[in-house]
Amino acid sequence: MPFVFEFQNTILLVLTLALFAIEAWAFIDAVSRRPEAFEAAKRQNKKMWVWILGIALVAHMIFWQPIHILNMAGAIASLVYLLDVRPAVRSLTRR
Repeated sequence: MPFVFEFQNTILLVLTLALFAIEAWAFIDAVSRRPEAFEAAKRQNKKMWVWILGIALVAHMIFWQPIHILNMAGAIASLVYLLDVRPAVRSLTRR
């Protein structure tokens, strides 16, 4: 029976680390983009995205559980940024 709990804890740790990496990647990417690109892509401004992703990252560091409501909301916000906002902003800033 202890093997089941050890397996469950391993899965939760991997999920927690993966979500943390996604949130950190989204935050660092948002910070590194130019503010004008967000407005040109007709997305919310850079300041809002940096705040949302920063709060999600800090909440993940405080509540180190993947099934916490703030971590789930932060993961969703990070995925929205990475899958929707980042490609639109990136297409405008390519050289």
